[in-house]
Amino acid sequence: MRVLVTRPAHSATRTAQRLRDMGHEPLLLPLRQPLHDSDAAADALAITSGAIAVTSAEAIRVLSALGEKLHPHLARPLFAVGETTAEEARSLGFQSVASSQGNGRDLADLVAALGADGLLYLAGWPRAETFESGLRELGIHFSVAECYRMQPIVPGPAEIEAIFSGSRPDVILFYSRQTAEDFFRVPELRSALPEQSGIRLFCLSEAVAEAIPAALRKNVVISPMPEEKSLLSLL
Repeated sequence: MRVLVTRPAHSATRTAQRLRDMGHEPLLLPLRQPLHDSDAAADALAITSGAIAVTSAEAIRVLSALGEKLHPHLARPLFAVGETTAEEARSLGFQSVASSQGNGRDLADLVAALGADGLLYLAGWPRAETFESGLRELGIHFSVAECYRMQPIVPGPAEIEAIFSGSRPDVILFYSRQTAEDFFRVPELRSALPEQSGIRLFCLSEAVAEAIPAALRKNVVISPMPEEKSLLSLL
């Protein structure tokens, strides 16, 4: 199958290789690109001493740029959404990493269960408030350091035509609500998906699927679990 991946380029490259290994043809159309602020991460680490939380592997990539400045913090407990992000943290040298398999609320519950008051959340912008609202409800004290921003990329008409003219994608993968909203905000992309196209829209979660236009909801398939392995199992 021809599978369109809408993730940022760094993550999309890994997804593309997984798709090739499964016998599919990946097509890449990144709609966001990260802008890192490693100074914000370094400053936040310097004035805190407790556990760290991340809800995206992008935060781990920010930390990877700190080099020796990160070494004193590798013994701090780290909480992550998803095993993929957790593995990236371990590869970077973090010694105590715990991961949730659900969304931000599940991570908040994990933090509460294991105990981590005074948590430092290395966050991006824009972001869902699920994790932070969960921490507040559970009475967990935390601070937030925004260390990256996801900037929109608007694909040009030629790039869109190259993907949708002739042999169209069979499936489009949406990993975040933000990306789905970005996709359907581009008139050329919206018109490339007529209601009768039959292109299936695989969404990582219910929240992501909510950003799909109502006329196309019949083409939506939602991943059983909010993780890539589960999403790709739908193919």
